[in-house]
Amino acid sequence: MYYPFSWLKSLLRLGGYLLVFAAVGWYLDDMLLAITLGALVLLTINYWQLLKLNRWLWHSRKMSPPTVKGVWEHIYEGIYYLQRRNRNKRKELGELVKRFREGSEALPDAAVVVDAKANIIWCNRLARLDLGLKWPADAGRRLDNLIRHPDFIAYFHAGDFDHPIEVPAPTNPGKTFEYRIMPYGEAHLLLIARDITRVSQLEEMRKDFVANVSHELRTPLTVLHGYLELLPADDQVDPFQAKAISEMSAQTQRMQNLVEDLLVLSRIEASSERIYENIVDMPAMFRQLEAEAQALNKDKHHTITFHINGELKVFGVETELRSACSNLVFNAVHYTPAGGQIDVYWDTVSDGARFTVVDNGDGIEQNHLARLTERFYRVDKARSRKTGGSGLGLSIVKHVLTHHNSRLEIASTVGQGSEFSFLLSQELIAGT
Repeated sequence: MYYPFSWLKSLLRLGGYLLVFAAVGWYLDDMLLAITLGALVLLTINYWQLLKLNRWLWHSRKMSPPTVKGVWEHIYEGIYYLQRRNRNKRKELGELVKRFREGSEALPDAAVVVDAKANIIWCNRLARLDLGLKWPADAGRRLDNLIRHPDFIAYFHAGDFDHPIEVPAPTNPGKTFEYRIMPYGEAHLLLIARDITRVSQLEEMRKDFVANVSHELRTPLTVLHGYLELLPADDQVDPFQAKAISEMSAQTQRMQNLVEDLLVLSRIEASSERIYENIVDMPAMFRQLEAEAQALNKDKHHTITFHINGELKVFGVETELRSACSNLVFNAVHYTPAGGQIDVYWDTVSDGARFTVVDNGDGIEQNHLARLTERFYRVDKARSRKTGGSGLGLSIVKHVLTHHNSRLEIASTVGQGSEFSFLLSQELIAGT
């Protein structure tokens, strides 16, 4: 405990001590001898107290200080107070570390903490089970020396942790792990490894199912459509039969279009083609696309204008980019009321190359915009059926743009029109 006037008491004691020895010197008529004796006694007492303090700090098992008087009493109490406070802080810190470890052990994912030099600082129980780490034997070892998959090592050293990576588990190649790395603190990294084997298997099953079913449907649909074209459809002979044949032909064609879109979507999802390996001549592609759009526009009589930068080529997959651009242009032709205005833009901007389709159609309500790229989602089901839409066009666009590290941007105002656009990064522009 701190005493506010303890220093005054210590000074008074020291003064009294000096007065005693001054009196002895006066009595013996040798003041120098008396002061020397007094100083020696004072030094001896303080040195003895220092020895006691050293023994208490380093050798005694007792937390409470020895009983002393004077200024040394306050020194002992100050040290004792600091020890108690530090002990309480260590206890609180220990409880905090204990709760953190208990919480981390309860995580459903493997967690590993590494320092700036990629040395392992700590890992939880699942990291030891799923990643094959040994604790504490692997403490201080480099993480990239223990997880040796080439894709993980490349991802780890690249330093771009915005997106996770999926690689086989180090202890079981039959499992697939999603690795996510998050920087924190002073150049520390937290690695989270999640078992996504089941999710990956279900996704592969879905892709295979869609691709196989779509492929198997093509042949019977082609046969049906061929025989329907051979059947007579004369309104004068049998109006009901003619209407039935016409409706069946239209629905068969619509089914064929749906199957073709499903196959395109499956090919894009399964594509492993690298976007940096080929240069796409976008101006040439847009010239062909303009001709197709004008042919599709015969009944609608839109004013379609292409504003194309004739020198702008990009790296990418030509079939995929053509599919994305044509879907956006053809959608504008299909869903803009007759006599509308459609403008198509392809040019450089400050941060890359932008493709934009602008129409002055009916527009789309804001609550629909976030879901437009979902498979089979339709704003107006009746109008989609009338135009023969499959509900997969914008989903195809989304997957193409994801493959090209881009995304679809949609802006629309009801009664004024819509704008669909995407941006390809500066790195994808050929010749930069």
